[in-house]
Amino acid sequence: MIKERIVSIAMILLVLISCDSKKKETLEENIKAETATAPKKEVVYQVFTRLFGNTNTTNKPWGTIEENGVGKFNDFTDKALTEIKDLGVTHIWYTGVPHHDVITDYTAYGISNDDPDVVKGRAGSPYAVKDYYNVNPDLAADPANRLQEFEALIARSHKAGLKVIIDIVPNHVARNYKSISKPEGVTDFGETDDKTVVYHVNNNFYYNPGQPFVVPERPNGYVPLGGDTSNALLDGKFDENPSKWTGNGSRLPQPDPNDWYETVKINYGITTDGHHDFDSLPEGFDAKDYKAHFEFWKDKTVPDSWIKFKEIALYWTAKGVDGFRYDMAEMVPVEFWSYMNSAIKMENPEAFLLAEVYNPSLYRDYIRKGKMDYLYDKVQLYDTLKHVMQGWGKTDDIWPIQRDLKDIEHHMLHFLENHDEQRIASPEFAGDAQKAKPAMVVSATISTSPTLIYFGQEFGEPGAEDLGFGDPSRTSIFDYGTVPTLNRWVNNKQFDGGQSTEEELELYDFYKRLLNFTITSDALMGEYQDLHEYNTYHTEHYGLKQFSYARWSANEKLIIVNNFDANYGTEFYLKLPKGVIEAWQLQPGDYTLTDQLYNTYTAQLHVTDQGAEVKIKVEPLQSFILKLQ
Repeated sequence: MIKERIVSIAMILLVLISCDSKKKETLEENIKAETATAPKKEVVYQVFTRLFGNTNTTNKPWGTIEENGVGKFNDFTDKALTEIKDLGVTHIWYTGVPHHDVITDYTAYGISNDDPDVVKGRAGSPYAVKDYYNVNPDLAADPANRLQEFEALIARSHKAGLKVIIDIVPNHVARNYKSISKPEGVTDFGETDDKTVVYHVNNNFYYNPGQPFVVPERPNGYVPLGGDTSNALLDGKFDENPSKWTGNGSRLPQPDPNDWYETVKINYGITTDGHHDFDSLPEGFDAKDYKAHFEFWKDKTVPDSWIKFKEIALYWTAKGVDGFRYDMAEMVPVEFWSYMNSAIKMENPEAFLLAEVYNPSLYRDYIRKGKMDYLYDKVQLYDTLKHVMQGWGKTDDIWPIQRDLKDIEHHMLHFLENHDEQRIASPEFAGDAQKAKPAMVVSATISTSPTLIYFGQEFGEPGAEDLGFGDPSRTSIFDYGTVPTLNRWVNNKQFDGGQSTEEELELYDFYKRLLNFTITSDALMGEYQDLHEYNTYHTEHYGLKQFSYARWSANEKLIIVNNFDANYGTEFYLKLPKGVIEAWQLQPGDYTLTDQLYNTYTAQLHVTDQGAEVKIKVEPLQSFILKLQ
């Protein structure tokens, strides 16, 4: 009898153990499933398309396309795109794709020549778009098939697992805008304007009736095309009568040379005294989704320019473009963005909509009313990190940014370089690409927002070339040329770093490790707690060059420590505030922390009833992403 009871009890225990084991397996499977489907960080790789695959290293100032060469859509091979994807990239922003003014003769393809008196550089500004329904002929192996070549690039990008972003510049267009590719039934900007008046709600431009355009006076020492007088159109004149207002808002018939004189301002139904000739969004619409915004505008009469840009965006959406970067979006009324972005989202709810907005007082309106997904975090995080990298800024200034933007932190895209900013490695910025390392860790891990890197940043490109119109310290967007550090990695289009220096490959490895971690981490889409302020007051040898914070989710807990000091390492006991200890449900004892960047550093988190601390030793410009094991 006793023997039977023992067997029975044993069987019951086995069943219980089996059930418990199955529950554990089920729980682990559920965690894995949730982890796989949970939102992850996004990383945008901005690439200046015509500079990417160019292997011509002449880099002559004001060099022609024949002298300095140009990259093509076809240079983004399957191999190249796979390497970009493997860097830890989710989206690729092809900059300079829409057909803009260039100083290259394409009349054989039915394209009119552009006047160097109103074109910046030989390659032209990508933000002076001439034809929104086609692409830059410079970028095509066969200009006659340029649109088809770009469509093929979209397909290759998608095949590599990358989503595609291109520019839309709604505030202004080239002075000589004329689409030769527009679909049937579409009219050009300005084609039906009443040019006898300064303003009409359905005019696309603002005019100065009776006053012809006058080419700006040239700054001292500036000569268009570097003094090349062979271009017959270079005569100090441009035929525009009546003159139009210039892109940056100048109303003068003769703009200042510092104005955006190569462009003209688009009229969105705002009168010359600032009155809005369109409907306002009702009270509370900032809390409504894009579907409600779309329904609101369906029966409204809107200015003609609104319709034109919506048609342009939907044209490219239909071709497979996954999102847009909007140039100078704050110069266009937020109601227009509600109208256009809601229409885009109706076609592609996953569209990635990124806007250049620099005024913090406008952030929430452009996100909530304008239905932007992301805005540049320039005037707060970028500018602060730049000062710290340069050696005179304080890390004390970083954590208040997260506090101030807490309600919209996900929408504030982070970057350290882009086409408008100086290269970190340039003498004018920091003079050393290594100084970007802790800043890049902070930029990529402090919030749930996407991260942007600019091509060549991963190799420490200093942007030193004087190519003509563009200034050294920034990679020129106006001239033909080559990006030297990138070119060494391209290695005769093998895209394997075969000519890269040891320092360039080391930096590339750092970016690759960091970005790939960010796009797989649960914690980086979870909670945030500043550790810096607490440790500034409670920890010896922790100061204005260090910065730390905690990130966590249900499945992952991180302590991120950064040393911005370029000359000295330090050692300190980093303390966790009570709120983090409670949120992490830490019991007294020791916990192992392992660095996720290089997996060569471990530390012990010691927890007692009085608190928690971990001994940290960091070298100059070193960062740790420490994961609780």
